[in-house]
Amino acid sequence: MIRYRTKASTVRVLKEQFRLFAFNGAPFPSFGFLKRFKQELSIKERLTILLEGELNFHGEDSSYASHDFHAFAAKFPPQLPRAFIRGLTNAGDTVLDPMMGSGTSVVEALLEGRQGIGLDIDPLSLRLGHVKTMTVDINSLREAGYAVLAKANHLLSNGKQVERILAEEFDEQTKAFIDYWFLPNTQRELMALKLAIQEITDIPSRRSLELTFSSIIVTKSGGVSRARDLAHSRPHLDHTKIPKNALEQFSVRLRKNLNSLAQLRNNGATSNVIAADARCMPLGDGVIDLIVTSPPYANAIDYMRAHKFSLVWLGESIANLSKLRTSYIGSERIGQIQEDRLPENTQAIIKKLNERDRKKGAILRKYFTEMKAVLSEMHRVLRRDSAAIIVVGPSVMRNIEVQTHLGLANIASELGFDIVRVVRRVLDRNKRMMPARFGQKTGSMIEQRMHEEYVIGLLKPATP
Repeated sequence: MIRYRTKASTVRVLKEQFRLFAFNGAPFPSFGFLKRFKQELSIKERLTILLEGELNFHGEDSSYASHDFHAFAAKFPPQLPRAFIRGLTNAGDTVLDPMMGSGTSVVEALLEGRQGIGLDIDPLSLRLGHVKTMTVDINSLREAGYAVLAKANHLLSNGKQVERILAEEFDEQTKAFIDYWFLPNTQRELMALKLAIQEITDIPSRRSLELTFSSIIVTKSGGVSRARDLAHSRPHLDHTKIPKNALEQFSVRLRKNLNSLAQLRNNGATSNVIAADARCMPLGDGVIDLIVTSPPYANAIDYMRAHKFSLVWLGESIANLSKLRTSYIGSERIGQIQEDRLPENTQAIIKKLNERDRKKGAILRKYFTEMKAVLSEMHRVLRRDSAAIIVVGPSVMRNIEVQTHLGLANIASELGFDIVRVVRRVLDRNKRMMPARFGQKTGSMIEQRMHEEYVIGLLKPATP
């Protein structure tokens, strides 16, 4: 006798199968089951299931594909965007990260056979986004890397050309920065590597080698500068640190990055990394199927403080980088703030902060005003009945906890998004690269507050 499932039991089975698929990659039992799953579960139901799932991902390997190509502060685990990409999109759909940072969401889109788009204005982010998603011939890259090491050693054996270019290459301000943070011998090693990389004619190989070069400077531990822990926090001069040999570190990192890029598969998809501001996206209306992003926190990590350590060696000047830094969302340079109405509860926290520190209050107003422009653009470029995932943490300003997630959710609601859920996730300090010391009250304010963050699930309604 054939037993027919009730609709309720069928939906329970569908939901459980969906969880296994989204979080663990389990295949659907059959094409018919997959078809029914799409018919029975709405986008809102799927988003709700995902937000109710385990989003901490502690202990899971995040070093696969090109994810570990370069250190980058506050990267979210790749399993997080992967779950939403699997659960909310189909093969060939377009996934956007408008503030892509290290490019994690764009890489995951490629691995899942989706079209990935990443936007950013940070020079290091753009370089990373290009390299981590591009096709490169591993054998050609290996040969180019060994050629760079051979050429760099040759340049150092004489040293005259390296010394001459070191004396001429940088403007006065940039050279002062380099002299402060890099020992003379390290400067010679880095310049030799830079000159050798410039001779590589194959563009994909040269871009990869430039990022390998950058990764020995901006690193979680060790590194070739006199700074301590550039991947986590504000740089501090460490007088006791003995910088590592740049050529040896480049060789070690080259082998590691070759293994990383060899694992990257695009599954027939493409990516597009664009130098663009999330407050004014160069995209048409209703062209994006899913957004997964992690915007800067209010008054939190200053990415440029670390990024400039390698960018000055890649042709950027301290003056230009300092100017660019002021345009970042969340920067502490106030300037002229565009007056824009914010939700009442957001205004209330700004007012409370204003009473303690008017400058900090102005910085927070600037942050929420700029993020309102980003959220408005996200709403514009999303298709109807499509989701946006925002991962952001709270901040502490003058001992006032700023619940950034609630402020952004309220702004999004006023712009026309449905708030499906806002859920908390506990940070894995080693994976998220936050300078947090659990169980201690000492340390900087940034160390004390970055133990958690929130995942905001937004839905652009099917009808206006």
